[in-house]
Amino acid sequence: MTIFSINTAEFAWSFTIAMAWIIGEFGYRFTKLPRISIYGLVGFLAANSPLEFLSHLDGNMLLLPANIAFGLILFEFGYHINIRWLKCNPWIGITGLAEAIATFIAIYALTQWLGMSTFLSLSIAALAMATSPASVLRVINEQRSSGQVTERILHLSALNCVLAVIVFNVIVAFWVSHTSSNFYQAPINSVIMLITSIVLGFIFGIILPVMLRYLGNLAQDATIAFALSVILLIAIAHAAKLSPILAALTFGLTARHRRITLSHTKRNFGALGDLLTVMLFVFVASTLEWQRVVAGAGLGFMLIVVRLGMKTLATTVFAPISGIPLRKGILTGIGLAPVSVFVIMTLVQARYSGLALVDELTNLEALVAMTLILELISPVLTKFALVLAGETQEKSEK
Repeated sequence: MTIFSINTAEFAWSFTIAMAWIIGEFGYRFTKLPRISIYGLVGFLAANSPLEFLSHLDGNMLLLPANIAFGLILFEFGYHINIRWLKCNPWIGITGLAEAIATFIAIYALTQWLGMSTFLSLSIAALAMATSPASVLRVINEQRSSGQVTERILHLSALNCVLAVIVFNVIVAFWVSHTSSNFYQAPINSVIMLITSIVLGFIFGIILPVMLRYLGNLAQDATIAFALSVILLIAIAHAAKLSPILAALTFGLTARHRRITLSHTKRNFGALGDLLTVMLFVFVASTLEWQRVVAGAGLGFMLIVVRLGMKTLATTVFAPISGIPLRKGILTGIGLAPVSVFVIMTLVQARYSGLALVDELTNLEALVAMTLILELISPVLTKFALVLAGETQEKSEK
């Protein structure tokens, strides 16, 4: 007679997340590598171990918690964006458009030269435009960074993120329309989905500040209220198959400009945000298979070099015009390296929404290899850029 039983899948994930946190803390203390790089490495190794340690649990069960973790980061990220700063210095926005377009064109040309299909080339080019807010914000918060390079990385990442979501969804929608009798239905549905996601985030950003002002205790209530609101927002977007990325970013952006000050809010939403972040980076890395990483390593490295090269070139060319020296322009481009969490969460969400076409992208060796390599090294590159710019607490203490 069995007295008790163990759910192997739930135990495996709980154990892996706990070990990722422990290894991340010790790894950061002794190596100074960003914690998120270590979380990703632990998740990848656990998922690809010979014992198939994490293979028993369907990844869809973690999609909502991962989206919530991503949403909390995106909200805080959106809260950092100052639209007035972009109005005062429009060259920053122009720099973002230039580096995104240059990246799209260069990646599309490279993948076409490599013989990929038009759909794959367009989709990879759209995803390559993005910079992952999750990785960028975690490194900035971890280093307590502030300054010109930090602010430009934040604002350019936000612009990249929005452009990538819109372009990727439009590309997928038009490609889906080729298989249906109504050529315009899929693109129209995609546009409606994107607009609805933005409107949903805007509504949350309007209603919650009004409620907090009515309660009259902003300093005490803001943190938990915003955290619960983000969780509810992401749950609604997830259930309605909207874009959690656009919804959460819009929520944070609107809340900032409604003059709600999170003066007593800890960075990353405190312990809750830290816990969910460990789970997010472990989950993202666990979706990657080592066979595909090895098979696509060469092409993946080419994608990384071209993507980072175009972003750095654009930020460097526009640096003097936008008000910073060339050196800081170069460092800004290097700081835009992260993309992995954005790519994985976008593809997983698209698959959850019923878009079977993304399976071809998910299984593409070069994209998988690029994602893993950047998952591990891009936070290091961002930290490197911030330290050289002299904008981190580590640098200022020396």
